[in-house]
Amino acid sequence: MTISKLDELFLHTLKDVLYAERKILKAFPKMERQATDPKLKAAFLSHREETEEHVVRLEEVFELIGKPARGAKCDAMVGLVEETESMMAEIEDSETMDAALISLAQAVEHYEIARYGTLVAWAKQLGNQKAADLLKTTLDEEYAADKGFTKMAEGRLNAVAAA
Repeated sequence: MTISKLDELFLHTLKDVLYAERKILKAFPKMERQATDPKLKAAFLSHREETEEHVVRLEEVFELIGKPARGAKCDAMVGLVEETESMMAEIEDSETMDAALISLAQAVEHYEIARYGTLVAWAKQLGNQKAADLLKTTLDEEYAADKGFTKMAEGRLNAVAAA
Protein backbone atom coordinates (compact mmCIF):
# COMPACT_ATOMS: atom_id res chain seq x y z
CA MET A 1 0.00 0.00 0.00
CA THR A 2 1.33 3.39 -0.97
CA ILE A 3 0.76 6.11 1.61
CA SER A 4 0.30 9.57 0.18
CA LYS A 5 -1.87 11.43 2.72
CA LEU A 6 -1.84 11.98 6.46
CA ASP A 7 -5.12 10.11 6.94
CA GLU A 8 -3.58 7.04 5.28
CA LEU A 9 -0.50 7.33 7.49
CA PHE A 10 -2.78 7.69 10.52
CA LEU A 11 -4.64 4.50 9.57
CA HIS A 12 -1.39 2.63 8.92
CA THR A 13 -0.04 3.65 12.31
CA LEU A 14 -3.31 2.72 14.05
CA LYS A 15 -3.03 -0.75 12.53
CA ASP A 16 0.58 -0.95 13.69
CA VAL A 17 -0.31 0.02 17.26
CA LEU A 18 -3.28 -2.35 17.40
CA TYR A 19 -1.01 -5.22 16.39
CA ALA A 20 1.60 -4.06 18.93
CA GLU A 21 -0.92 -3.91 21.78
CA ARG A 22 -2.24 -7.37 20.98
CA LYS A 23 1.30 -8.75 20.71
CA ILE A 24 2.36 -7.40 24.08
CA LEU A 25 -0.83 -8.73 25.66
CA LYS A 26 0.44 -12.21 24.82
CA ALA A 27 3.87 -11.46 26.32
CA PHE A 28 2.71 -9.95 29.61
CA PRO A 29 1.72 -13.27 31.24
CA LYS A 30 5.20 -14.68 30.56
CA MET A 31 6.80 -11.57 32.02
CA GLU A 32 4.51 -11.71 35.04
CA ARG A 33 5.43 -15.37 35.66
CA GLN A 34 9.16 -14.58 35.46
CA ALA A 35 8.96 -11.64 37.87
CA THR A 36 9.74 -12.45 41.48
CA ASP A 37 9.05 -9.11 43.14
CA PRO A 38 5.37 -8.98 44.19
CA LYS A 39 5.03 -5.30 43.24
CA LEU A 40 6.49 -5.99 39.81
CA LYS A 41 4.13 -8.94 39.30
CA ALA A 42 1.22 -6.69 40.29
CA ALA A 43 2.43 -3.97 37.90
CA PHE A 44 2.48 -6.43 35.00
CA LEU A 45 -1.02 -7.64 35.85
CA SER A 46 -2.32 -4.10 36.17
CA HIS A 47 -0.75 -2.96 32.93
CA ARG A 48 -2.04 -6.03 31.12
CA GLU A 49 -5.55 -5.05 32.19
CA GLU A 50 -4.90 -1.47 31.03
CA THR A 51 -3.59 -2.80 27.72
CA GLU A 52 -6.86 -4.66 27.19
CA GLU A 53 -8.57 -1.26 27.54
CA HIS A 54 -6.07 0.24 25.08
CA VAL A 55 -7.22 -2.31 22.51
CA VAL A 56 -10.86 -1.38 23.17
CA ARG A 57 -10.04 2.32 22.71
CA LEU A 58 -8.18 1.61 19.49
CA GLU A 59 -11.21 -0.30 18.22
CA GLU A 60 -13.31 2.78 19.04
CA VAL A 61 -10.93 4.96 17.02
CA PHE A 62 -11.21 2.60 14.07
CA GLU A 63 -14.99 2.85 14.38
CA LEU A 64 -14.79 6.66 14.46
CA ILE A 65 -12.89 6.73 11.18
CA GLY A 66 -15.11 4.09 9.60
CA LYS A 67 -12.43 1.44 9.16
CA PRO A 68 -12.28 -2.17 10.36
CA ALA A 69 -10.11 -2.72 13.43
CA ARG A 70 -7.41 -4.84 11.84
CA GLY A 71 -3.82 -4.82 12.93
CA ALA A 72 -0.84 -4.80 10.61
CA LYS A 73 2.38 -6.49 11.61
CA CYS A 74 4.50 -4.22 13.77
CA ASP A 75 8.10 -5.23 13.22
CA ALA A 76 9.23 -3.07 16.15
CA MET A 77 7.00 -4.89 18.64
CA VAL A 78 7.91 -8.27 17.18
CA GLY A 79 11.54 -7.36 17.81
CA LEU A 80 10.88 -6.10 21.33
CA VAL A 81 8.98 -9.27 22.25
CA GLU A 82 11.71 -11.46 20.74
CA GLU A 83 14.32 -9.52 22.73
CA THR A 84 12.26 -10.01 25.89
CA GLU A 85 11.96 -13.76 25.36
CA SER A 86 15.65 -14.08 24.55
CA MET A 87 16.71 -12.09 27.60
CA MET A 88 14.41 -14.05 29.90
CA ALA A 89 15.98 -17.29 28.64
CA GLU A 90 19.50 -16.05 29.44
CA ILE A 91 18.99 -14.83 33.01
CA GLU A 92 19.16 -17.21 35.95
CA ASP A 93 19.26 -14.82 38.92
CA SER A 94 15.79 -13.70 40.03
CA GLU A 95 16.83 -10.19 41.10
CA THR A 96 18.60 -9.64 37.80
CA MET A 97 15.50 -10.97 36.05
CA ASP A 98 13.32 -8.36 37.74
CA ALA A 99 15.70 -5.55 36.70
CA ALA A 100 15.76 -6.88 33.13
CA LEU A 101 11.97 -7.22 32.99
CA ILE A 102 11.55 -3.58 33.99
CA SER A 103 14.03 -2.53 31.32
CA LEU A 104 12.26 -4.60 28.69
CA ALA A 105 8.83 -3.34 29.75
CA GLN A 106 10.07 0.22 29.51
CA ALA A 107 11.36 -0.37 25.99
CA VAL A 108 7.80 -1.36 25.07
CA GLU A 109 6.36 1.64 26.91
CA HIS A 110 8.71 4.05 25.16
CA TYR A 111 7.72 2.67 21.77
CA GLU A 112 4.04 3.00 22.63
CA ILE A 113 4.52 6.52 24.00
CA ALA A 114 6.14 7.56 20.72
CA ARG A 115 3.35 6.03 18.65
CA TYR A 116 0.46 7.33 20.74
CA GLY A 117 1.96 10.81 20.92
CA THR A 118 2.17 10.88 17.15
CA LEU A 119 -1.36 9.53 16.73
CA VAL A 120 -2.77 12.19 19.08
CA ALA A 121 -1.11 14.94 17.05
CA TRP A 122 -2.29 13.48 13.75
CA ALA A 123 -5.86 12.96 14.98
CA LYS A 124 -5.98 16.63 15.97
CA GLN A 125 -4.51 17.68 12.62
CA LEU A 126 -7.14 15.60 10.85
CA GLY A 127 -9.89 17.28 12.88
CA ASN A 128 -10.87 14.20 14.87
CA GLN A 129 -10.84 15.46 18.45
CA LYS A 130 -12.76 12.44 19.79
CA ALA A 131 -10.09 10.09 18.41
CA ALA A 132 -7.39 12.40 19.80
CA ASP A 133 -9.03 12.29 23.24
CA LEU A 134 -9.24 8.48 23.24
CA LEU A 135 -5.63 8.16 22.14
CA LYS A 136 -4.49 10.79 24.69
CA THR A 137 -6.10 8.77 27.50
CA THR A 138 -4.00 5.79 26.46
CA LEU A 139 -0.90 7.95 26.06
CA ASP A 140 -1.33 9.22 29.62
CA GLU A 141 -1.63 5.63 30.89
CA GLU A 142 1.53 4.63 29.04
CA TYR A 143 3.42 7.53 30.64
CA ALA A 144 2.10 6.49 34.07
CA ALA A 145 3.15 2.87 33.52
CA ASP A 146 6.64 3.98 32.48
CA LYS A 147 6.90 6.23 35.52
CA GLY A 148 5.78 3.37 37.78
CA PHE A 149 8.40 1.02 36.32
CA THR A 150 11.07 3.69 36.81
CA LYS A 151 10.05 4.19 40.42
CA MET A 152 10.30 0.44 41.12
CA ALA A 153 13.66 0.15 39.39
CA GLU A 154 15.23 3.18 41.02
CA GLY A 155 13.55 2.60 44.37
CA ARG A 156 14.78 -0.89 45.04
CA LEU A 157 14.98 -3.44 42.25
CA ASN A 158 18.10 -2.17 40.49
CA ALA A 159 19.97 -1.95 43.82
CA VAL A 160 18.92 -5.49 44.75
CA ALA A 161 20.10 -6.77 41.37
CA ALA A 162 23.43 -4.98 41.78
CA ALA A 163 24.11 -6.49 45.23
